[in-house]
Amino acid sequence: MPRMIDLVRKSQMSSNMMQAAARGALAVQSGEMLEILVHLALHNKVFGEQARMTIAGWDEKASIGVASDPATSKEVLGYLVSPKNIRPPLLPALLENPAVEQESLLELAATGARWVVEALLTSEAAKKSSALVTALETNPRLRPNELAALQKSDEPVEFDETNLATPDEVTETAASEESPGTPEIPTFPVVPDDSESVDHSVVEQAIAVYLQQNQAELVSAIEKPFELVTLHEGTGIEAGTETPNPGAPVELMTTSSQPETDKPKAPAAPTAGTAAKPVKKPISPPEEVRRDSTLQKIAKLDIKGRIALAMRGNKEERSILIRDSTKLVALAVLDSPKVSEGEVEKFALQKNVLEAVLRAIPIKRQFMKNYSIVRNLVYNPRTPLDLSLGLMKNLLLHDLKNLSGNKEVSDTIRKLALRMFRQKSEKNRD
Repeated sequence: MPRMIDLVRKSQMSSNMMQAAARGALAVQSGEMLEILVHLALHNKVFGEQARMTIAGWDEKASIGVASDPATSKEVLGYLVSPKNIRPPLLPALLENPAVEQESLLELAATGARWVVEALLTSEAAKKSSALVTALETNPRLRPNELAALQKSDEPVEFDETNLATPDEVTETAASEESPGTPEIPTFPVVPDDSESVDHSVVEQAIAVYLQQNQAELVSAIEKPFELVTLHEGTGIEAGTETPNPGAPVELMTTSSQPETDKPKAPAAPTAGTAAKPVKKPISPPEEVRRDSTLQKIAKLDIKGRIALAMRGNKEERSILIRDSTKLVALAVLDSPKVSEGEVEKFALQKNVLEAVLRAIPIKRQFMKNYSIVRNLVYNPRTPLDLSLGLMKNLLLHDLKNLSGNKEVSDTIRKLALRMFRQKSEKNRD
């Protein structure tokens, strides 16, 4: 008899059974139930949200048992240790589990909250890993005395127990603390969609590292003005023609694209004895005014200013700068510690971004853990063919079927999607 998890992976369960699975109500062992829930959370759009909520409230003792078991699947361990899903009681068990990938722990060590720092400092397994200790030394929440102890291997690590975080404080933003030096942090974890309150020092470190790593290319592009990537209709050729005038008033920017014949004529001067009627100005929607104002602000910045804004800015500013025709600026958005997975999902579908942006997304492993990002890249007709062909093998059965009928993508992609759909269907029937 096949395991429940195998039936879920092959989509061979009824809708009612899938709903029960998403609630954690199947009659299976706790380890297999968590494996089913994680699979749904990562790969199922219909039941994924319910599965994520069930995992978050799963029994603590059972969760610790799964987190400490080396036989637990890598997908489950990767989900539990990810920065956006980690639960305080599970971290000690995950740190001692040799099956947990060290790369995931490095992200936590470099950017985790104060309670993460405390767990790492008390873990013997973590202190034996030179890579984890090095990453922990870059964490801005590490205190000076703790840093000094880490740098002396013959001295025990001590930290102030009077300020230990309680479980109720885990979700609160840690107070910003003075960081020793300016360490380099080459990669940063993706943050949840509602997070705009990333630690300021982390963002500033990211800017410094990015500018230093791209110093040579920055010199050659220093004079390049701000232009948005647009596409000539029917071609797909990139062209940076949408350039706002930073000095122009909003009304001029919102009407300058109208044909001459469509522009409203100036009102005639009032004659004697005729009262002059006030001319009503067209009211632009608040969103358009805000966007035009943001465009004007960005247009005034040089390339270094736009890179800094791509790292520091808000979601609206990132949505504009991802379309910057200067590659260094657009790629800086993807390197921002503030960019969320939800934003990257949208970037992966955009047709008006540089090809370099679409190629950069799958290079970052934290983005490739999100199935929606992978699927959106393949569905995007602007994604380079070689990249789409490499990512297609990760698509689920129903997405392959939809892709085979998607007339926006190339014939090669459609034919291969149909072939892979038939092969997977036959394999599942067997």
